[in-house]
Amino acid sequence: MDELIDILTPEGKPTGKTALKSEAHKNGWFHATVHIWFFTSDEKILLQKRAMSKKVFPGLWDISVAGHIAAGEAILTSAKREVFEEIGLEIQEEDFIKIGTRIHQVSHKNGIQDNEHHHVFITELKVPLSELTVQTEEVEAIKLFNLDILKNTKKYENVLLSRFHEYYVSVYDKINILLKLQKNEKK
Repeated sequence: MDELIDILTPEGKPTGKTALKSEAHKNGWFHATVHIWFFTSDEKILLQKRAMSKKVFPGLWDISVAGHIAAGEAILTSAKREVFEEIGLEIQEEDFIKIGTRIHQVSHKNGIQDNEHHHVFITELKVPLSELTVQTEEVEAIKLFNLDILKNTKKYENVLLSRFHEYYVSVYDKINILLKLQKNEKK
């Protein structure tokens, strides 16, 4: 879907300009996205298999939920919207734990210039997969993987991209810290 998004400076500051997502990707203009990684208390990570119709990384097992922040939309509002759209789950803003913002710059073979500021969140998945509903235009399937897949991407074909290994390890580390804190609180 071609949506209207805010254009940012390379440092992530608003420019006051908006553009269609396709225009931003064509011209390499910086813009913002959300990444939401769902984990379970038994050390699993929810990954989605991107629909084959996606323009970049079709068929790849990827981030639980991700999407562009619409023009004028607050970051957490976007995160809630994307989660509901892609997997049919309503969660509260306080359930999102922001673990950082990362700059992502990739030139794809199809001409798309991804210059993005990813607002990265983790949150615990507290419902079974059977209660989730995938948006078939975006998501082909969802599946729980062992959490350590984030550290071992080279072992798997079509699951995450090893060139983003450092990013995945940072997500793994933050989830691991949170899981340890939760276990200590239960003692």
